[in-house]
Amino acid sequence: MPKKETIIISLGGSLIIPEEIDTNFVRRFREMLLKQIDQGKRFLLIVGGGKTARKYQNAAQEIDEEITDEDRDWLGIHSTRLNAQFLRTVFRKWAYPRINTNPHDLEDFYQCTEPVIIAAGWRPGWSTDYDATLLAKYLDITTIINLSNIDYVYDKDPKKHKDAQKKEKMDWKEFCTLVGDTWDPGMNAPFDPIASKQASEEKMRVVIMNGKNIENLENYLNGKEFTGTTIE
Repeated sequence: MPKKETIIISLGGSLIIPEEIDTNFVRRFREMLLKQIDQGKRFLLIVGGGKTARKYQNAAQEIDEEITDEDRDWLGIHSTRLNAQFLRTVFRKWAYPRINTNPHDLEDFYQCTEPVIIAAGWRPGWSTDYDATLLAKYLDITTIINLSNIDYVYDKDPKKHKDAQKKEKMDWKEFCTLVGDTWDPGMNAPFDPIASKQASEEKMRVVIMNGKNIENLENYLNGKEFTGTTIE
């Protein structure tokens, strides 16, 4: 996939399955991407496990309190792969036939002639955010779009603090202070701590926006004003 044509989107799993599969969101997301593909763009989509992962992790821990973080991570990884296979299915006419599950294995990316390639979780200890940063590094792509369920990153949790301030722009030092430096399976952060450290070291730009707002994402892809937080 030529670097100048490839856009990386890290897609939160809870956008696809907030409780049940959100077919309306997936349909609208697909329609918008297909319009972008018609304009000559190509996409690398890496999808998270979201609530599906957390439901399995919580259920397993309820049954056996001694399950390890590695056990929980594997449940999350397989949840990302299920979500990725679902996306691969609905993009089947435009997508590379195999899901990438190892960001160090670039053979698929070099062979891919389709406008969409889909990736999923790799191994315990790393999130799909981290996988996205590795793929961006190896494919020489400097920007990652991170779609979740928030419009902006805030300087503190807006659910707990009424005086939380939204941040349209942040540097990596400020963001890494906000999210900490420890990965926990199933954690819910705008961009995970390990991925943030990697992106900072590689001088990447990460744009965080609310994936439910398809028009806003389309504005960004078309070079127009958009709602979200840019970290660089």
